[in-house]
Amino acid sequence: MFVESGRGAAGRGAGLGGLNHLSFDPASNSKSLQFGSPSGACVSESPTENGSDPGKKRKRTNIPPADGGRNLSLDSISMGLPMSDPTAWATAMNNLGMAPMGMTGQPLLPDFDPALGMMTGIPPINPMMPGLGIVPPPIPPDMPAVKEIIHCKSCTLFPPNPHLPPPATRERPPGCKTVFVGGLPENGTEQIIMEVFEQCGEVIAIRKSKKNFCHIRFAEEFMVDKALYLSGYRIRLGSSTDKKDTGRLHVDFAQARDDLYEWECKQRMLAREERHRRRLEEERFHPPSPPPVVHYSDHECSIVAEKLKDDTKFSEAVQTLLTWIERGEVNRRTANNFYSMIQSANSHIRRLVNEKAAHEKEMEEAKEKFKLALSGILVQFEQIVAVYHSASKQKAWDHFTKAQRKNISVWCKQAEEIRNIHNDELMGIRREEEMEMSDEEIEDPSEMKETDESALVSQVEALKEENDSLRWQLDAYRNEVELLKQEHGKASRDEDTTKEQQLKLLQQALQGMQQHLLKVQDEYKKREAELEKVKEDKLKIETLLETLKEQQSVANEEDKERDVTDGQGNESSMPRVCACSQEKECPVEKTLSNSPVKSEREALLVGIISTFLHVHPFGASIEYICSYLQRLDSKICTTEVEVLMTRLQTTFKQELSGVGASLEKKWKFCGFDGLKMT
Repeated sequence: MFVESGRGAAGRGAGLGGLNHLSFDPASNSKSLQFGSPSGACVSESPTENGSDPGKKRKRTNIPPADGGRNLSLDSISMGLPMSDPTAWATAMNNLGMAPMGMTGQPLLPDFDPALGMMTGIPPINPMMPGLGIVPPPIPPDMPAVKEIIHCKSCTLFPPNPHLPPPATRERPPGCKTVFVGGLPENGTEQIIMEVFEQCGEVIAIRKSKKNFCHIRFAEEFMVDKALYLSGYRIRLGSSTDKKDTGRLHVDFAQARDDLYEWECKQRMLAREERHRRRLEEERFHPPSPPPVVHYSDHECSIVAEKLKDDTKFSEAVQTLLTWIERGEVNRRTANNFYSMIQSANSHIRRLVNEKAAHEKEMEEAKEKFKLALSGILVQFEQIVAVYHSASKQKAWDHFTKAQRKNISVWCKQAEEIRNIHNDELMGIRREEEMEMSDEEIEDPSEMKETDESALVSQVEALKEENDSLRWQLDAYRNEVELLKQEHGKASRDEDTTKEQQLKLLQQALQGMQQHLLKVQDEYKKREAELEKVKEDKLKIETLLETLKEQQSVANEEDKERDVTDGQGNESSMPRVCACSQEKECPVEKTLSNSPVKSEREALLVGIISTFLHVHPFGASIEYICSYLQRLDSKICTTEVEVLMTRLQTTFKQELSGVGASLEKKWKFCGFDGLKMT
């Protein structure tokens, strides 16, 4: 039989979050604690009172050592020990490692030795003893709860090793109410599973498999967290040690369609509530809708007609009149009434025109006030800028320090910028006024005649102000122009000289290029004439070859017709013919072998390459030359060009430049060198 201490029961209850609550108060109950009910763990403990026989065997609680004593998770229970029993009080103080002292401070046992740790003749105290509630020290938040043995009716659960890491779990699905339980005993039944997991909460369904695992669905989501607490426990059915009656539980989150559907329904319900709440808030802040327009009647018509005559109620009455006309209330019977209402509405036009004129007059007065204030501000700005300019003259400027000069120059620039901005604003206002005045002249020349004198006076004043401001601006611009001239004079001279030199160099380069092109064109014409001559020679050689072949065929026929006796003579004559033919073919081969250019295409390539290299006097690589040629003909390859240039050693030569990894092969045009040598 496995005995569990009061500390273990309380710790398990705290760890499972309310799995196994006690239905009584240990401080007021003197009976032995029974945990054998289906709702609790099977633990039996009979406390010993102070007056019992010390010789009897009693069950001791599993009190951990001093360093692990802070793992206690007992609920705080009020002290219920009566002060009239000094022996029980002394026993409690002794078990806590303190000297037995009374409430007033006097020692209860004068012969107490703290080194003994326990007084002889006094049994050790049990924290769960009826009538005694010892409050343990608080548990640190970073210290994990200790798992204890759990006794059920049909099985026993043994906790895992506390030093091992916690069992791994998958990511929690949304709205998870179903857990996966693996590692069940082979002989485990649904009743045993229900007995173990119904302590976590209400179980809705259990789906057990033949392969020692099952799925359990709870009523609420928080019950899943309680079930995960049992992950890692070793389960044993009864007192059997058979392998089929044991197993190690593995509890993990499971993904179920029902859980996901309920969670989605719940989310949709929350979304509907949120939308409803937002709609109510928006409706609360919406302006109230206008009242509905009443239907037409003679009585309402008289009321609207009276309102139309009142200036304060005119807009409301006009809206009602408009609605009635749009509804089609006008007929022969009501036409006179509607005409009278329209006539009264028309009478308000003069009032509105007068109001508009009054507002325009107020606006003009406000514009004049603003313009006068702005002109006064500009005058003060001009005075401030004049102070800065006078201070920047040499008489006063030499007496200031560098920091003071810098501040004065910065202030001057800022004041000039602000003055220019305000001046532009004032000029814009005046331009608008001038445009308005010009429009008025076009529209109504009679009114313009009346306002000529006032306009002239205002223009004279405006011109005076503009003249003053322009004078100050002109002085400032002159100073700036002089400074810029002094700064940019030297730079412009240097730039002019460099530009002239560059232009001269470019002109010389262009002249050289033109001369090179003319020379190349002359060479190209010469090469074309040479190619024509080579073609004529080829035609002559081909005709000679054909004649030789005909002669050889005729000689062969004659040899066949001759007799055997004349064969020797013929053999002596054949070498002569062959020698003659060889002598005739030799000049043809010599002419072919002597000409390095074999076709018209190669002659064109030679001309283009020589022109290209003549423009590049320092040479160019074969890749650069081929890239230029491939723009003219994409079928040209580098090997063909390189073979052609190696054959023409008198026209092109290859040079090596650079050292080591920067070694480069460049081709140069050397055709003119041969002409100079000749």
